Amino acid sequence: MTITHIFETHRNEDYCTGSLELAAECHAEIYHGSYLPFAYGKPVRDGDRFPLGSIELIILETPGHTEESISIVLSDHEVSSEPYMVFCGDTLFAGEIGRTDFFGRERDAEMAAKIYDSIGRKILPLGEGVIVCPAHGAGSVCGGVIADHTLTTIGYERRTNRHLIRGREEFIKGRIQEIPYTPPYFRRMEEYNLKGAPLLSKLPHPPRLTIDQVNTLRKQDAQIIDIRAPTGFASGHIPGSLSIWRDGIPSFTGWFVDYERPIVIVDDFNLNPEQVVRQLIRLGYDNLAGFLGGGFPAWYRSAQETASFDTCTVQELNERLQTESDFILDVRDIRNFSSFGHIRGAHHIYVGELPQHLGELPRNKPIIITCDAGYKGSLAASLLARNGFLRITNLLGGMTAWTQAGYPVERT
Repeated sequence: MTITHIFETHRNEDYCTGSLELAAECHAEIYHGSYLPFAYGKPVRDGDRFPLGSIELIILETPGHTEESISIVLSDHEVSSEPYMVFCGDTLFAGEIGRTDFFGRERDAEMAAKIYDSIGRKILPLGEGVIVCPAHGAGSVCGGVIADHTLTTIGYERRTNRHLIRGREEFIKGRIQEIPYTPPYFRRMEEYNLKGAPLLSKLPHPPRLTIDQVNTLRKQDAQIIDIRAPTGFASGHIPGSLSIWRDGIPSFTGWFVDYERPIVIVDDFNLNPEQVVRQLIRLGYDNLAGFLGGGFPAWYRSAQETASFDTCTVQELNERLQTESDFILDVRDIRNFSSFGHIRGAHHIYVGELPQHLGELPRNKPIIITCDAGYKGSLAASLLARNGFLRITNLLGGMTAWTQAGYPVERT
């Protein structure tokens, strides 16, 4: 088949769109909503139709997540003229609704009303059995608690989505009170996706770096990302490294890594580097200098300087808390901290916002860091170590292990 049309449901904030790369390969036309001045593609408006054989696509303008958000209704006229499915971008997710805070607090109520009306007046009337194809699944920062369902239906969401069960005014009031986390890299993604990201044509193949090359880059203030597991990182790492585990790269790199200084990746065995490169490129990072050849084993075999910090099990921490008054730092998001429970007396700072709150942490007493399972805790520990904190311990297994062991939690 020949690709002829590429539809952008909205200007994405959380990754660099691939539409220009795809269009360059297949010479297809790109289509956007009409309420932003995109530097590429063509605008579409409510009611525009695109026939593709027996298939017909109809554009719905569904603002709220962004001003120019569109949804695309698909009908198969060989079967029926009734809608079969709708591609709704970040307007409606499984169990959730797209965030509406990108335009500032002064427009929260306006955008919340727009997305509620877009769903109620444009999407829900399509019919109970219409398949909903959202742009994101569980874990995306573009929505709150997205269900782990690849697809859903209008009828299912009408009955189960907590936001759609609310009335309009109640929904708007609740949305105003929400303050979602916003990684700083969103600004770069918005710029790239509006003006067009540089064409790469193919994924780059960063080199395997020697020890000497890595040390030279360190002197040039390179950013070292260590993608190993928390236990390996804690026992030894290149001083100043950031601990961002492999699967955490899409969610957390954009909080801490800039687009100017070179990036060096460290792991154990240089396995599947293409996956890491692809994840970084999707976030707009084309400043990847390379991978440490031979992984971290090559570093310590050559007798290079290493750093480390402590870890502890939940059993060790529970026993320690009977006699010690350590500073417990919980770096999970506020929902998990409040609703799912935390260790008594724990102090909450979300890991993404930790650099702005270092002055609130004690330097004269031990800091025990906990998170969901120990991975974000390792990231937080690496940030503290880079900023001169010496008495750091990461709780292995985090609150998952703590609750599994039956230890008490508080909820706020």
